[in-house]
Amino acid sequence: MAILKVAMMGNPVLRRKAAAIKDPLHPDVQRLIDDMIDTMKEYSGVGLAAPQVHTSLRVVIIEAVKGSNATAPTPLLNATFEPLSQQKAEDWEGCLSINDMRGLVPRFRHIGVKATDRKGKPLEFEATEFHARVIQHELDHIDGVLYLDRMKDLSSLTHMAEWQRYGLKK
Repeated sequence: MAILKVAMMGNPVLRRKAAAIKDPLHPDVQRLIDDMIDTMKEYSGVGLAAPQVHTSLRVVIIEAVKGSNATAPTPLLNATFEPLSQQKAEDWEGCLSINDMRGLVPRFRHIGVKATDRKGKPLEFEATEFHARVIQHELDHIDGVLYLDRMKDLSSLTHMAEWQRYGLKK
């Protein structure tokens, strides 16, 4: 397993629509999943998409942790989501590919997710609040979308040090 280099905003891989995974059990896919988990943990992320590690494939890893709600690192291959409610919430987001920045982003609060797991089995589940936010953020990456594209305006965009200094966290 390895720590992979994270692509930064401006790298064209972050703006491409990623290709579908055809064979989840292929050793290269399994190695990518393991390396992405290691990379996400190394950089203290709660999610990571393959384009962020210079690989244009529809693979994301989710490990949403906030308060007492936590999920183990979960690989989602070829994932899609649909809103289960039109209710949205605006909250702070950051990104390993947009270093040291935060901004307020509206996201659906309750979603249904369909994906394939790393063993090739279908997955279906619901996610709410922070977990739903992380999934939507990572699925945006596999469609070439960054959180900045989802912000209502850029007036809340802030450098991380100022975000911490002025108590902008919710």
